[in-house]
Amino acid sequence: HKKIEFHITSDIPTVLQINSEKEEKNGNGVYLYATTEEINNTGFGRIFPAPSSNDKMETEEEDDEIPSEFISKRDLEKNRLSREEMEKFSVFKNYEPGDPNCRIYVKNLAKQVQEKDLKFIFGRYIDFQSEVERNMFDIRLMKEGRMKGQAFIGLPNEKAAAKALKEANGYVLFEKPMVVQFARSARPKQDANEGKRKK
Repeated sequence: HKKIEFHITSDIPTVLQINSEKEEKNGNGVYLYATTEEINNTGFGRIFPAPSSNDKMETEEEDDEIPSEFISKRDLEKNRLSREEMEKFSVFKNYEPGDPNCRIYVKNLAKQVQEKDLKFIFGRYIDFQSEVERNMFDIRLMKEGRMKGQAFIGLPNEKAAAKALKEANGYVLFEKPMVVQFARSARPKQDANEGKRKK
């Protein structure tokens, strides 16, 4: 379980500030909070809180989670080769995405690539709240022999794999563009998966 911590100390003054402003407007003569608030706020300008502090916390949490743990879509696009650039690389010469399935095959990986780098990129296609998806997420990075610089990544479904392929193919990792395709898999295994998927 992920430990969630709330550091609320900085939020309390803003809450007090709202109350004190209301009171000020009501003419109750409570200026104390407002003045201490203004002192505290020097240097930061005036902070206007979100309409509901609850929403604010949730959005902050989501923002924190995605970029820190996994790559953002913007970074993926920024470091991805364009179609024209891909054509200049021999690794993309006879590129075929392959038959859609839930496993993808990545090649042309730099030798310093580690599993955590692949998790950082492909983890964004997994819903980590779902135990099923977490268990299906599987990274096999080959580090020796003929298969060096290649990896197989198991994703929960074809849709996630297709999205990963579309967004990560040509992404430059350690100065080498990744070639992302659907993994060629043994037929019977795929049929078994399809049977499971229909349920």
